Amino acid sequence: MGVAVGAAAMLLSFLQPPFTQVMAAEDLVNTGYFGDVAIKGYDPVAYFTENQAIEGSETYSYHWLGATWYFASARNRDLFKGDPSRYAPQYGGYCADGVSFGTVTTNIDPKAWRIIDGKLYLSYDPGAAEGMEKNPTKVTDSKKHWSEVQQTLISEKMHTVWQQPATK
Repeated sequence: MGVAVGAAAMLLSFLQPPFTQVMAAEDLVNTGYFGDVAIKGYDPVAYFTENQAIEGSETYSYHWLGATWYFASARNRDLFKGDPSRYAPQYGGYCADGVSFGTVTTNIDPKAWRIIDGKLYLSYDPGAAEGMEKNPTKVTDSKKHWSEVQQTLISEKMHTVWQQPATK
């Protein structure tokens, strides 16, 4: 955990609701702009087992890290449940190419992906996914910048919640 992320988490521990529930690991899963479905409803296991992007189904869903993950089959759902970190995309499903530049790109194309060194990377378009594969420094850079991106996500989430009216 980066120093900035740790500091933000410590700050949150001193705040009153609704701020105490603002940031947790689930807020770092890309669910797009609306809803709580991870990676636009695509099956994260299928990238590994079928070597392709396959849409999942609400029928085979699993709630993990505050997001709902869809799967194409009960078997894929159960594989994910047994070892989610093995199948979940890097950087919470945010665009890995964007992360390599230290930026947040929420909009991804689930068909723009690569498995590199056994890890799933999603991107915003096929060219960016190809760039991740062809340029190993992109993977290194994304690892280096992830803590910055996490801090940005935390800041954006806190800003959004602070603008909401307090509930009683």
